Amino acid sequence: MISRFLVPLLSMLLAITPAVAQDVDPIIAATRALDNDGREFDAVDSAFNGHTDPVEAEALQDRAIAVKQDSAMQVAALSAQLQLIDARVAQLGPVTPGVIETPDIQAQRKLLTRQRSVVDSAIKRGKLLGTEADQLSAEIGRSRTEAFSERMSVQVASPLTPDFWGPLIRSLPRDGRRLSAFVGAEADAIRTRALRGGLPAALFGLIVGIALIWPVRIGLRAAGRRYVIERVPGNRIRRSGLALWLTFVGTLVPWLASVAVVSGLRAGGMIAPAWDKLAANFEQTSFVAALIAALGGALLQRRQASWRLVDLTDESANRLRPWTFAAAAVTMLSVLLLAVRSGVGASGPVQAVTEAFATVLYLMLVLGILLTGARMRATAARTADEERGDQSIVAFLSLTTWVVLAVSAVSLATGYVAFAYFLARFTVWIAVVAAALYLLLVGIDDICSTVFRRDGKLADAVHHGFGVRRSLIDQFGVALSALLRLVMILLAMGLVLFPFGSDIPTLFGQISRIAQGITIGQVTISPSAILRAAAVLAVGLFVMRGIQKWLTTRYLPATELDAGARNSIAMVARYIGLILVVLWSLASLGIGVERIALLLSALSVGIGFGLQAITQNFVSGLILLAERPVKIGDWVRIGDQEGDVKRISVRATEIQIADRSTLIVPNSELITKSIVNKTLSDPIGRIQLQFSVPMGSDIAQVRAMLMAIYDAQPAVLDDPKPVLFIDSLVDGRINFNSFAYVNSPRAVYPTRSDIWFELLTKLPEAGIELGTMPQQVQWIGAQPTGAQGVIGGTGGTP
Repeated sequence: MISRFLVPLLSMLLAITPAVAQDVDPIIAATRALDNDGREFDAVDSAFNGHTDPVEAEALQDRAIAVKQDSAMQVAALSAQLQLIDARVAQLGPVTPGVIETPDIQAQRKLLTRQRSVVDSAIKRGKLLGTEADQLSAEIGRSRTEAFSERMSVQVASPLTPDFWGPLIRSLPRDGRRLSAFVGAEADAIRTRALRGGLPAALFGLIVGIALIWPVRIGLRAAGRRYVIERVPGNRIRRSGLALWLTFVGTLVPWLASVAVVSGLRAGGMIAPAWDKLAANFEQTSFVAALIAALGGALLQRRQASWRLVDLTDESANRLRPWTFAAAAVTMLSVLLLAVRSGVGASGPVQAVTEAFATVLYLMLVLGILLTGARMRATAARTADEERGDQSIVAFLSLTTWVVLAVSAVSLATGYVAFAYFLARFTVWIAVVAAALYLLLVGIDDICSTVFRRDGKLADAVHHGFGVRRSLIDQFGVALSALLRLVMILLAMGLVLFPFGSDIPTLFGQISRIAQGITIGQVTISPSAILRAAAVLAVGLFVMRGIQKWLTTRYLPATELDAGARNSIAMVARYIGLILVVLWSLASLGIGVERIALLLSALSVGIGFGLQAITQNFVSGLILLAERPVKIGDWVRIGDQEGDVKRISVRATEIQIADRSTLIVPNSELITKSIVNKTLSDPIGRIQLQFSVPMGSDIAQVRAMLMAIYDAQPAVLDDPKPVLFIDSLVDGRINFNSFAYVNSPRAVYPTRSDIWFELLTKLPEAGIELGTMPQQVQWIGAQPTGAQGVIGGTGGTP
């Protein structure tokens, strides 16, 4: 292999030139690792023959993937060393014709050239090995796909016909002997080891298991309940924290009990070799069954409705709780039944019967849960007790489950036993993963929201210790909650496929190969591509809607941005999300970026001729959202209308005017025409009062009375403070002009009215005549030139 000639050569180079020793060591390590990868690849290639057992094939595929990953890592390391060698060569400079270099430079250049050749050869070998490992992994995956498809497509005689039961009856004697031998082997192991001192270990494991199941589990549940009541603040995190603790204890403790029992039997030598796989399956299934029962108890909370996380009535919780125990029992029974079948080495008819029996158990379980849910909804409808929660989601899930149940039952009746068992088991497992995911999502959100709330202890410590704003801590909690929940969703997607290996991907891969599609030009449109694009569009819109809701209800309210800025961010995020979802859907159809560009260029022609106004409003909306000359909450005047800006979209802006009606203004009007924004730069409003009093009045008293009226008004601001000016002296009257300020233009009109009421009451009470500003009217043409009549409107009594 590589190390047979590369390692000795590099060792020789290392001995010759110690200056490059620190670079040769990583090269030797990488080449040795590639040599090991090559041997591993040869072993995997030799072990795989196209007819390998599915479990063994999965292990071989994992080994091939590991070879590919390790070779890529070694190639990256060698590429870095190659760059260092090239850098040293560049430092030496190019060889100048006719110039004789010194002996040490010549030796170093020759050494670097040889070293570069060795590293380059290793890189090429590593890349080739990675390609071969990738091809072998794909070949193993195709074989697993074909094996799964073949197993799902196997049809036996219908269980409703005698042809299904006849072979079973004929094989019963032989299978009975195999079962007797299987049971006898374990009985002999127990009897033999019990006589030789293995009984104490088995009894100790049994005692530990019983202790874990009974006193330890009950004690931990009670301790957790006391802790959340006494120590955990807030009802929200108390509920989710208790549910998480009950699920953790209810899952882990029974599983440890099963492990203790099996370990005691193993320590005592009481498990026969033929029963090893059955014992391992018992441990694994105990974990899943305990998880199902614990999830049901934590989510339903039959005895404490106030701690219940799901929106269910007490009657609904009591009806559903027994089905969680039934689901745990059916899961354990079916898995152990198939494990016994495998350990016995049962014949084909017995294998089909056991799979059919397990399928019937699952179908009865799902049918019972569906009928219970239907009765619950019927009872709620009769009693006019509306169930809490989103009924559309419940109806969709119920309908989907009914369809899957019907398909599984029909498949079982027609002889496709393996496919029927797969669907039934998969339905139950999805429900388990969904319940666990729901609990984790609620718990993570409650924990993050409580720990990182702006008025919590952590916020106090960070704020006082580092000067971080409390709103940033709150935002961090919301963002961390979203990130962790996204990780949980991705893990749940992987857990859905966990019990079945790669069955689901291979099934979808097989379906995609069946639907070849139609090629039009350079684009292939197939039913699978259309369904994929529709699914991508639906998922993308759902994700975008969730992100939009999270932004508007969770993240942006936690910031210090005003309503207009939050609206701008939310709207821009919405339309960017829509564009990305549409592009993603088109890409799922097989339409590349270059074809999308051609489509957009074709649409631009139509936009230029018939959609100018829509495009103009769209671009104007983007400008409004970006520059924000008008934002939500502003008080604006357009023409003779004025009101509050309530909503800005990419097409139009909605303004609520004084009569509570909505004025819809195209965005282009706000960009191309003049508008008055009374709250753009300064949100305060100004009150102006103009009045007059007779000459000789006590103007100091007038000033004091007006300022007292201003002080008595809570809406009038102290800064800027109110002012009073003498505007003019006309026709024996003193004309005043006064200004005061309020915190919003919306408060100008009612506050000015209140001030006028006070002024019109208090000045006459003080004996001061109140009037308006004077007016002069000049008559032209009715009298001789130079004569004019003047009417002095003093605002008082004419």
